[in-house]
Amino acid sequence: MDFQLTDEQRALKDGTRELLAGRFGRDRLRAAVEDPAPDRALWRELGAAGFFALRLPEKDGGVGLGLPEAVLVLEEAGRALLPGPLVACQLLAGVVDGVATGEKIVGLCEGAREPVLWEHPAGCDELILVEGARGRTSGAYRSAPDRVSCAPFASVDPLTPLARVLDLPRTEPVALDVPRLRREAALLTAAQQLGSAVRTVEMAAGHAREREQFGVPIGSFQAVKQLCAQMLVRAEIARSAVYAASITESVLDVTGAKLLADEAAVRNARDCLQVHGGMGFTWEADVHLHLKRAWFYAERWGTAGEAEELLAVGLIA
Repeated sequence: MDFQLTDEQRALKDGTRELLAGRFGRDRLRAAVEDPAPDRALWRELGAAGFFALRLPEKDGGVGLGLPEAVLVLEEAGRALLPGPLVACQLLAGVVDGVATGEKIVGLCEGAREPVLWEHPAGCDELILVEGARGRTSGAYRSAPDRVSCAPFASVDPLTPLARVLDLPRTEPVALDVPRLRREAALLTAAQQLGSAVRTVEMAAGHAREREQFGVPIGSFQAVKQLCAQMLVRAEIARSAVYAASITESVLDVTGAKLLADEAAVRNARDCLQVHGGMGFTWEADVHLHLKRAWFYAERWGTAGEAEELLAVGLIA
């Protein structure tokens, strides 16, 4: 199989990057740390650009593309650390009216794990709870935010406010393929992790070229070269796995892709911090935002332990 991007896919990826660079640059990113609520104007602009309706059929007002294209778009969102329930809106664009156009923001919770956490509770117009994993009874339910009892929950990622769902009435079932939704949520989350991993490679290499010690760029030192090279290898391995899983849509392929993307995002952020030295530990640097986001996403839609267990079972079978 040929996994090279087509001209149309490259244009989609480049266009998404340009849009986010223009509307969610570093100044807006730093402002979002203090106020991480989704930017409604940007959300509508993303909707107008087809960000959420990407996989809806053209007859339903969508773009008519597939999961590989959604992965490319979410990769760019992860690179920019764009906050908001992006995966939820991508997956539920054809389920909840107004989501495809960006007029409405919908949240998505995993009810199969405790505690049940709700991302960006203050910014959502509706909430969908999905239950069931690995053979257990599954179902999906929707509710208006004012009917959900929740409490703030400490988040490691300052760009992702969380609330613990205390009670959500299960009175409005939604017809969803829950196993597929969980699989695609894991893959799209992996795509965001991939984008972050690629971005920290760029940040580390850029700093290594500019920062000087003993009159030469620190990138000329063997130890720094090795760190940056290892970061690039991790990111490219994760890219291959994520792109391949978007085509096969196999449970094991998606599981492996999420595992590799999580590892690349976390370890690359750590190595990027090391390349930056003492500067990397400061609040003003952006490195810690990538590390905290990577930690958070590594616990969403499948942890490393769960992935390893599932992959081991698959190998035995």
